Formats: sequence, structure tokens, C-alpha cells
Amino acid sequence: MPSLNEIRSTFLNFFEKNGHRIVDSSPLVPRNDPTLMFTNSGMVQFKNCFTGLEKRDYVRATTAQKCVRAGGKHNDLDNVGYTARHHTFFEMLGNFSFGDYFKEGAIPFAWELLTKEFDIPKDKLLVTVYHNDDEAADLWKKVAGLSDDRIIRIATNDNFWQMGPTGPCGPCTEIFFDHGDKIAGGPPGSPDEDGDRFIEIWNNVFMQNEQFEDGSMRALDMQSIDTGMGLERIGALLQGKHDNYDTDLMRNLMEASAHATSSEIDGPGNVHHRVIADHLRSTSFLIADGVMPSSDGRGYVLRRIMRRAMRHAHLLGAKDPVMHRLVPALVREMGAAYPELGQAQALIEETLRLEETRFKTTLDRGLKLLDDELSGLPDDAALPGEVAFKLYDTYGFPLDLTQDALREKGREVATDGFDTAMAEQKAKARASWAGSGEAADATVWFDIAEKNGVTEFLGYDTEAAEGQILALVVDGAIAPKADGKVSIVVNQTPFYAESGGQVGDQGVIETETGSARITDTKKVAGVFIHIAELTSGEITKGQAARLIVDHTRRSAIRANHSATHLLHEALRRALGDHVAQKGSLNADDRLRFDFSHSKGLTANEITRVEAEVNDFIRQNTSVETRIMTPDDARGLGAQALFGEKYGDEVRVVSMGRLAGSNKGADKATYSLELCGGTHVKRTGDIGAFVAIGDSASSAGVRRFEALTGQAALDYLNAQNARLIETAAVLKTAPSDVADRVRALAEERKALANEVAQLRRELAMGGGAAGAPEIKEINGVKFLAQVVSGVTGKDLPALVDSLKEKIGSGAVLVVADTGGKAAVAAGVTADMTDKVSAVDIVKAAATALGGKGGGGRADMAQAGGADASKAAEAIAAAEAAIGA
Repeated sequence: MPSLNEIRSTFLNFFEKNGHRIVDSSPLVPRNDPTLMFTNSGMVQFKNCFTGLEKRDYVRATTAQKCVRAGGKHNDLDNVGYTARHHTFFEMLGNFSFGDYFKEGAIPFAWELLTKEFDIPKDKLLVTVYHNDDEAADLWKKVAGLSDDRIIRIATNDNFWQMGPTGPCGPCTEIFFDHGDKIAGGPPGSPDEDGDRFIEIWNNVFMQNEQFEDGSMRALDMQSIDTGMGLERIGALLQGKHDNYDTDLMRNLMEASAHATSSEIDGPGNVHHRVIADHLRSTSFLIADGVMPSSDGRGYVLRRIMRRAMRHAHLLGAKDPVMHRLVPALVREMGAAYPELGQAQALIEETLRLEETRFKTTLDRGLKLLDDELSGLPDDAALPGEVAFKLYDTYGFPLDLTQDALREKGREVATDGFDTAMAEQKAKARASWAGSGEAADATVWFDIAEKNGVTEFLGYDTEAAEGQILALVVDGAIAPKADGKVSIVVNQTPFYAESGGQVGDQGVIETETGSARITDTKKVAGVFIHIAELTSGEITKGQAARLIVDHTRRSAIRANHSATHLLHEALRRALGDHVAQKGSLNADDRLRFDFSHSKGLTANEITRVEAEVNDFIRQNTSVETRIMTPDDARGLGAQALFGEKYGDEVRVVSMGRLAGSNKGADKATYSLELCGGTHVKRTGDIGAFVAIGDSASSAGVRRFEALTGQAALDYLNAQNARLIETAAVLKTAPSDVADRVRALAEERKALANEVAQLRRELAMGGGAAGAPEIKEINGVKFLAQVVSGVTGKDLPALVDSLKEKIGSGAVLVVADTGGKAAVAAGVTADMTDKVSAVDIVKAAATALGGKGGGGRADMAQAGGADASKAAEAIAAAEAAIGA
């Protein structure tokens, strides 16, 4: 009996032998189809190949594509666990031709694989074709020898595939297996076709037409093949089972669930194990592909699946978190085919454990509330919608989780009441938001958010994706189209919106009818606003759009943001734990970090911080991100960044490892911070870190500015060029510039002192008032002199010289500094108890047209507006002494 892993390999190897390229499964988050929440079929990654928009170096491909159907129009969540073939996660085996072979190749490939490679009895197979597809019917007769009664013509869309209302389309042929008359059900197209006797195992889509808005069609220039066969379905068939959950892979996962919950796999808890096994796969693969539990978008769907599985584990009697303990079993089963599972195993386990730990308490309270409410209702009454909404709003129970719990009790939810309560909550939220002080014209973004939901951000792991244009805003109003300046809203985007100090992304957005340059990205009420200017054509609401972030700019921003985290920790270690972020800017050309500190950094401190950051850059460790509650994050010691608003979950970014630490993983982490921004994958991607300045930002706050990557290299190159130029001017080697400049500075200082001394000597040789005259006023000797050719800085030395000359008393020097005046007064130490130099200089300054003046009792200085009033100044000084 072949295992599912062997069946997958047989399928891929068969088509590889027949000229197909084995292509890896694409991520579960589609990048080229904005209408899909998750990848739900094998053709999704090849969509643009079929339309001709994308060319690859192969025209035949085969894949084992991981798929999820748990949200949007493709949602199997409610049926999972209760039926034989419903899953949230499944694998789709497919072979594809892009303008190469067509029906004459696809049908023989399918028949040969099924009847020869898989050895399925031919008499157990029958097919359907589109009612007017005579070519396919004739090929089935020729290739497989099928009689007319085993080729069923279907006139409905069940056998006609369309990508959308317009675009590529074509008829299908489906292959069915007959499980025999012991199982109820009729062949496809019959009144009993919904039975389980005839099971579809393969679908061939012949993309041969293009449909237009008026309903007309034309033959495609490039006719292609898109096929799909569910691995779980064909696995059950080849293993002699009629239930996908009886296959080896699913049974092994269910056994792991039974072991973890100490329960029987085939007992009363069988449905619970089926749900857990299925949801283990979907949640683990979604986390591995970058989806994290959240309150909206894909993250919300992930959380619903996780919590549904956790409730079933609870019903099995599990007292502690279970789901994370099952991940190793999944990795053993599927890790070889999908290496991303093993690579993300630690993240998957931690995310499941934290989510189940959080949900455990709310689950207990919520189920008790549910039981209490049901106890007061008649046996056949539906649960009031208001109660279901309370479970959702207060305890985090999605509506479908409540419905799932009631399903086992034979009850339903009165969903009208739930919808009414939800609408009332939105109205209150809108009123609260409108009164929060936001600009009145910003209400347009709340309208968009209320109608379309918040924008889903894809930019943590991609810089290009497709989105659907939900709204265009021109001059503050919603518009159907735009051909100039416009703000664009899409359902999902790789563009980061300005937040937490990180600037918004720039790039381009393209549709079939136009393109625009995005100059900035903002966010209001959860809506990402792409501020753009059309560069060609026009853009219309509802169009699919290709969004491409400016890679070079984003890379520089990421480097600066990650460097800011390292800088924060380096400052804490250099200056103390009082350092906390007070603001930041992470742009493409620089970083700026404001932090609490009362004084400027010394040169040694700046050098130490710069060196430490560069040490961890060169360490080149991976930058890891986890999702957890704010309390859990702070419990690990994570630093909260200024400007961030934290909800129920936060992203915790860790980088750098402390050498020689024997502590736990988080204790050995150098930087651990709460942050919603984008970051490098490894610290080495930052390149280099260069400090360019430390300055005061505000009282008690310093500002550290730095450069990274190419900007840092450019800065160092410019500094080196200036050094070489300076060395040439000084006629010395660059290594000797500092010594040469130091010598010149000392020489200049000596010359300046010499010049000052000569000026003083010249000034003391005479002045405008002639030789100084010593007077005695009120018992105090007084000597005044008017000088020129000196500066205010020269006056203290002149005053000291006159004080020595007079021996005991007071002196005054008035200097003509080019029309204005500088004045200084001095009093010998033995006279300061009788007269103050401050009083003397104030009186003189007032006469010179100045104000104030200050100093000590033995020396004071001031300035004046009119040097011609020197005589009046001396007279005023004499009066002050005699007062």
C-alpha cells in the first residue's frame, strides 16, 4: 500500500519523465491574485503564465501545491471533521501546459498515470466532458476505449471553467472512480450524484477560449492545460479507503492527537481527532508561510482555525496546551516534501502554544457562559444572536466556533441578532473615532474601512504583490477613476505605511489601463493610503493592480530600522538602564534616535556605542520575529518603542546573540523589542554603522544620528577625500594630519598671545586722554585710561596691569572698539570692602549708552554704544566711587 508521500513522488516523477519541470509549491498567501485569501488550487501561481503576462523558461510544469480553503468564497471550515473529504488544508497534484500540449496530450497522460503507474482498474473509471466537447469525448474513446455510457456529457458550469466573468476559460473533463453499488449514489449528472459511490479524482481544464464582457468568446492564441488531483482523495483510493482521514498521513496525525490527549482514536472522540489533525496542517503551514494570528484578515482566519482545534482538544479533556506538541509529528510526515515546515518548527510551536495558553482561560469562561444561556432556553430554541456576539466581542469566540459548539447539541444561532449587535458596535466605534480629534476630512478613510475592512499588509515577506483597488480618493472625495494625483486603497499591499518612526514606502502601482508612482504610504483607521501620481493612462476602482515597492529604498530603510534596535541596546549598555526611546526616524538616507539622557555623550562613549553596534552587525545572526501578547513580551524583557500603539498581539523582534551566555534563548538575545516595522533578515544585511552626531533634542533628551549601508560608506569615502585634500594642503601624509594641525594650532595660539601682548603694550603707551592720572576719591586711589586698538578680551589684562601700577585702589579702562565701547573696572583686594568693581562698571556703562554689566567685586566688564562718551564714563565712575 503506497503512502501519501510515495504517491506524491510517483505523480511528480511521472510528469518529470514526460518533460515537465517540477516546480515548488507556492506560498499559501497568493502574490498574483488579489481576489483570493489563500492559495486554493495548483494553477494560482501560474495564473499569469496562462494569460501570457508572464514567460518562464519552461512550458510544462508539475506541482504538489499546498492549498487552504477556510475563508472567503472557498470555505470548507464548517464541514471539516464531519465528512470524509472536507479539509481546510489539502495538497493538489497538477500538471500544466502553457501553449505546449493540449487535449491530445493531457488525456493520455492522465489515463496512463492512473491505470499503469497507480494500477487503478480501468473498469472502475468513468469521465465527464462538457456537453459539446466532441474532441475530448473522441479522445477518451480512442485513448481509453471508453464506451459512450462511461463518457457523460454535462451541460452545466460543472464542466466549464472560468477564471472570472472575463478572461481565459474552457471546458473540463473530470475523472471519477466508482466505489461500487454497495455505496449509495449515482453517476455525475444524475439525480443521485451527491452520493459517495462516484468520487471525482481528477479534473482536466482545457483553456481554449477568451470570454468578453458581452458574452462572446474567441479561441485563445495559446491553448493551455490546467489539471488538479487531490492527494488526499487519490491516497484514500489507492490505500483502499473511502475516507481521507483513514489515509496513513492523517491517521498518524490523529494518533499523535490521541496520544497527547490520552484518548482513543476511533472512540467517541474520533471527530475531535479529525479536526485537530486537519487544523494542525493548515495552521502550521500558514504560520510557516508568514501568517500570524491577528484580529483581521488572514490572521483572523488562522486564529479561527487554531481556536476551533483547541476547543476540540478541550472536549477531549486536555488540560494543558496540546497543539504545539503535535508539530514534530507533522514535520516527520511532511517535512521532507515541504522543508519550510522544519525551518519554521520553533516558530510554529511557540505560536500555537502562546495562542492556546491565551485561549484556554477565555474558552473555559465562554463555554460556561454558553451553557448558562442554553440552560434557560427551550430545547429546540436557537441561541440569541446577542449572546453569540457577546461571546465574540468579550471572549474572542468567532461566530463559527459558537455554531460549531452548538452543532453538537443540535442547536443554531439566531444570526440576525448577531448581525444587529455587530452593526451597533461599528456605529459606536465610528462615533468614538469621529470624536477623537482627527481631521474632519479623514472620515472618508473610516467610511472605506467600514465598507471594505482594514488593509492587509503583506510587506513583511514580500515587496511585490497584486491587490484589488477598493477605493480612489481625489481631493478628499471618493472617485470612480483617477488620471492625476490620487490616494489609492487596495485590499492587500506590500507597502509599509508610515508608523513607529519608519517612513512610508514608495514604488509603483500598475493596472491594465494605467500606472502611477507612489510617493508615500500613510495609514488611517487601519486603511493603507497609497499617495500617488498617475504616470500613464488612468486607474479605475475595482481593477486588479500590481504593486511593487522600491526595493533599494526599502532595503535602506530596513537596515536603518534594524540598526536603531541595536543602537538602543548599545546606548543602554554604555549609559545605563535609564535610556529609553523618545522618538525615532528610520528613513532611507539616515536614522535618528531620540533617547532619555541628561548630558552629551563623550567621544569615548560614541566610539564605544558605534563599535558595539558594528560588532553585532558583523555577527550576522538572523533577525527573528514572534507574535505574542504585550504582557508576555514585556515579561521576556522586550523594550517597547516610542510611538507604537499596541493591541492584543505584538510583534517581538530579536537580534544579536550574547557571547558565552548559558542562559535561555531570550536571555542570550542582545536586542529584544516590540516593533511593527520591517527589518533585515540578518544583522549583516545592515552593512555598516557610522555615528555622525549627538546633540540635544529637548530638556533631558539627546538625539543620536547615524548612517548605515551605502550611505555610511559614502560618508566615510567623503571624509577620507577631505582628509586626503587636507593632507595635500598641509603638505603631509594623511596619517600625520592630526599632528600637523595640532602643531599649527599651538603655533597660532602662541602668535595670538604675542599679538595680544603687543596690542596691550601699545595701548598702555598712551590713549586718547593722554597719560593716566591717579586721583584720590573718598580715600580711594582711582586711575582711568582710554585706549584703542584692543578688544574687550584684552581689557582684564590691562586692568590687572593698572592695578599693579596703582598698588591700592580702583581702575577703569574704556576701549574704543570701532565706535562702540568696551569697559572694564578693577579694585585691589584691600579696597573691595569700600568699593565694588561692579558698581563702577555699571555707572560707566550707563554713560556709554550701555546697560548692566557684571563680574566680581575685584573685576567687572560691560559694553557701551558710544565710545565718544569716554570722559562722561570716567566721570560717572568717579561719582560712583565717591557716593
